[in-house]
Amino acid sequence: MKMSQMAFKPLKNPPANADTINHKLLVQAGYVRQLMAGVYTYTPLGLKVLNKIRNIIRKEMNAIGGQEILMPSLHPKQNWVTTGAWDNVDVLFHLKSRTDKEYALGQSHEEIVTPLAKDIIKSYKDLPLALYQIHWKFRDELRAKSGILRGREFEMKDMYSFHETQEDFDRFYQQVKDAYIRAYKAVDLVAKVTEASGGSFTQKISYEFMVLTDAGEDDIFYCPKCEFCVNSEIAKQKVGDDCPKCGHGQLAAAKASEVGNVFDLGQKYVKDFDLTYTNAQSEQKYPIMGCYGWGTTRTMGVIVEKTSDEKGIVWPYAIAPYHAVMVSLKGTEEQAEKLYTDLKKHNVEVIWDDRNESPGSKFAAADLLGIPVRLVLSERNGGKIEWKNRKETNPELLEHDQVLMRLSQL
Repeated sequence: MKMSQMAFKPLKNPPANADTINHKLLVQAGYVRQLMAGVYTYTPLGLKVLNKIRNIIRKEMNAIGGQEILMPSLHPKQNWVTTGAWDNVDVLFHLKSRTDKEYALGQSHEEIVTPLAKDIIKSYKDLPLALYQIHWKFRDELRAKSGILRGREFEMKDMYSFHETQEDFDRFYQQVKDAYIRAYKAVDLVAKVTEASGGSFTQKISYEFMVLTDAGEDDIFYCPKCEFCVNSEIAKQKVGDDCPKCGHGQLAAAKASEVGNVFDLGQKYVKDFDLTYTNAQSEQKYPIMGCYGWGTTRTMGVIVEKTSDEKGIVWPYAIAPYHAVMVSLKGTEEQAEKLYTDLKKHNVEVIWDDRNESPGSKFAAADLLGIPVRLVLSERNGGKIEWKNRKETNPELLEHDQVLMRLSQL
């Protein structure tokens, strides 16, 4: 992609109303545009990042037996009445049609996936079953804030599983937990598995995957010596207490942002919709149900909060919209055209800043965009190409073929 042809180019200044790093940088760099509080358009750049996050999650969910579907966002009122959520979930958007029929916009999909699963679960031989989607959610937040971290419209991966026994659910939960940890590692995040209340979903204990960030909305206590972590709202401990798990560390407090969660839904929804199966003894039983969420758009925002510096975004290589940004200075047009063509032939995703701008402006844009590798073509380099990693300060000069080989290996 040539930057001169991009519809959404980096801006000189951040938006005046930005209250968080991710809002400021994602808009200024051209990844998103705000329509209104809590609602954003994802530009071609932003969509490339989001697609890569989706694919990392999709790969892990498929690997543990999840089957991808896509459910409606517009839901009939009766499904939500059946579970008691129509009047009890305060963030649920209620809609009325011209024929006075009432609907909800999906803020979660338990009310939709359970009757769907009822159509296909008849016998114990149909279990376990795990269905997931990557889709948009709608929540009537009183105060949408923190950029794309807390919105009224946002995207999630939500998976729902059905099991014969609690033991089988526990087995699958561990598989999901391990898959989540692998996926977070792939996007350079360390997520702490945090014990929390089930909230409006269930009275059982749930687990949240928390990333420490000053922009977070949750207060947690964690042990710096081990994996122990708990939401402060249900904690029996206080800051400075010895860790109840390892006994070696003292608990510290931090702000954190939830990027994923796991709920043991028990038999609440299957009983609401009378979903039963025939077991091996020909008895009718209710399965155990689980829910597993991952905020895809929120993950994008958290990564910006965690990895950015004073110059702009610093994307992990796995989800960067492009592998390299190529900056050509005056007099290198022919060399730049050849490098750009060869990089594309080697399946390297490259964005070429071919604009008629000053070198300083181009360098600032490259840093703001957060692309992992910056390639500078300048007459003073004697035909060589300046290579600089976004996370590093010192560049090096490479030959044309060396650049191709190194980027191909990455």
